[in-house]
Amino acid sequence: MEQLIRIQAELKAPKNQRNNFGKYNYRSCEDILEAVKPLLAKENCTLVISDEIKELGGLIYCEAKATISNGTNEVSVTAQAGIDPNRKGMDIAQSFGSSSSYARKYALNGLFLIDDTKDADATNTHGKEEPKQVDPASLFPELKRLFQEKADKIPTEHFSAIEKTVNEKATANYNKVITYLKSL
Repeated sequence: MEQLIRIQAELKAPKNQRNNFGKYNYRSCEDILEAVKPLLAKENCTLVISDEIKELGGLIYCEAKATISNGTNEVSVTAQAGIDPNRKGMDIAQSFGSSSSYARKYALNGLFLIDDTKDADATNTHGKEEPKQVDPASLFPELKRLFQEKADKIPTEHFSAIEKTVNEKATANYNKVITYLKSL
C-alpha cells in the first residue's frame, strides 16, 4: 500500500506527555491517533483497532490489532499486553483498560513504524543518566547492511520507498526504516 508508506514517512507523533515521577516524556495511544487521523483522511484510508482478551498458560493478556485499509488492501499488526486484575490501585476495569491502551499503542507503533527505541519503558533510569544523542548519519552503515541483507524480503510495494531512503541518505527516516527491516 503506497498510502501506508506515505503515512509512515509523514507521521510525527512526538512524546508530548510527561511522567514527572520518572522524569521522562512519552506518547500515548491517543497522541498517535490524533497525529494519524489527518494523514488517513489525506490518503483516503481507514484505521480500525480491536482488542481480544486471551489466556495462555494461566496468563491473561490483551491482544490489540490495528488494521489500515484503502478499501482494496489492508495491513494489520498485533501487539499484546499482560493484564493483572489484582494490580494495586486499580479496579479490574482499569486494569483491563490500561492493558488495552498499552497493546493498542504498540500495535500502532508497529503499523506506522514509530520508533520507540528511546521509550521510557525501555530506557527509564528515573533521571540517573542523560540519554545519548545519536547522529542519524551514524546509522547509515546499519541501514545499508540491513537493506542488502533483507532486500529479498521487502514487499514490492515498500521496496522503492526504502531504496530511496538508502540511496538519498534520508536520515530523518533511518530509525523507522531500520526498525521495519529488523522486523522482516
